[in-house]
Amino acid sequence: MKIYNTLTKQKELFEPTNPGKASMYTCGPTVYGFVHVGNIRSYLFADTLRRYLAYQGYEVKMIKNVTDVGHLTEDDLAQGDSGEDKVAKAAKKEKKTPEEIARFYEADFKEVEKEMNILPAHYFPRATAHVGQMIKIIEKLLEKGHAYEVNGNVFFDVTSFADYGKLSGNTLENLKVGARVEEHPDKKNPWDFALWINAPKEHVLKWESPWSLGYPGWHIECSAMSTEYLGNTIDFHTGGEDNIFPHHEAEIAQTECYTGQKFVKYWLHARHLLMGGEKMSKSKGNLFTLPDIKEKGFSPMDLRTLFLSSHYRSQLDFSWESLEQAHKNLQKINDFVLELELNGKKFEQALGSLAQSMDISGYEKRFGEAMDDDL
Repeated sequence: MKIYNTLTKQKELFEPTNPGKASMYTCGPTVYGFVHVGNIRSYLFADTLRRYLAYQGYEVKMIKNVTDVGHLTEDDLAQGDSGEDKVAKAAKKEKKTPEEIARFYEADFKEVEKEMNILPAHYFPRATAHVGQMIKIIEKLLEKGHAYEVNGNVFFDVTSFADYGKLSGNTLENLKVGARVEEHPDKKNPWDFALWINAPKEHVLKWESPWSLGYPGWHIECSAMSTEYLGNTIDFHTGGEDNIFPHHEAEIAQTECYTGQKFVKYWLHARHLLMGGEKMSKSKGNLFTLPDIKEKGFSPMDLRTLFLSSHYRSQLDFSWESLEQAHKNLQKINDFVLELELNGKKFEQALGSLAQSMDISGYEKRFGEAMDDDL
């Protein structure tokens, strides 16, 4: 099985860290709002990889985190460590506690995955339950000279990691050229990122630490949870292409500096879901949730069929017409199965009879060859 590795920019033969086993970490939801169909595509792609690994006989262990603290509103700017906590902001808006907001949207996310027939992860660790592990990692990074503390804030020094930028291509040299970044007064370098943030008095989510009463940076959370459940080296790390920088780039730097070992063997990223050639976003009004899809008369399986009809590394332009075609394609499959069962046989039995009457072995072979070539 060959997989396209975002890190090396080429297809590589999968060689598991432990024979017969495969470890997977998927960046899960930030639980401050309803999951949209663009998110769902990324999770479905990870589910497809997981299912095929199991089909090939691997014992798969999958972790999907729940970000319920530390993901700030300005995550698309600079290093994603400025702005207001998304969960806290939603709590303020809906007049609820951050805990109530997080648990509500976490439950909704899991229900959406269930409706989409996405297998549940073996563990759904919450960031708020692993702050102690994050503090432990930060202490080690400070001890090894990869981080520094100023006024209760702790930042990772990107100049201390020679391979910084290898995943995204955003090397320090490239970032410095024409860069316009609002510099945090405590940072030595504008591209250093926050490991720990000294919380303002009004901030609800905060914990005691050796440096300040504060909260963890977004990036350190995944490093803490992945190493806690999967060890220092993971086979597969998946996410959407918007996670590549700064999030996954930061994960590599801080984790490898902490452990001294290779963090992830294979990085896989799903392309954006578009609508009318543009990325889906709330500001453009082209963001849809699963209830929106169902309201239009389509089923979760129609949406699943649409997503599976396109390769995960290809941008998919969503339209109601394409969803209608996916519905028709799924209906043909369902009609075929129903026809077999109406003839008095269960699907598995009918398929066995069909295999005897016609050669279908070639289909399975071609399927395997296609899946072995980067899914």
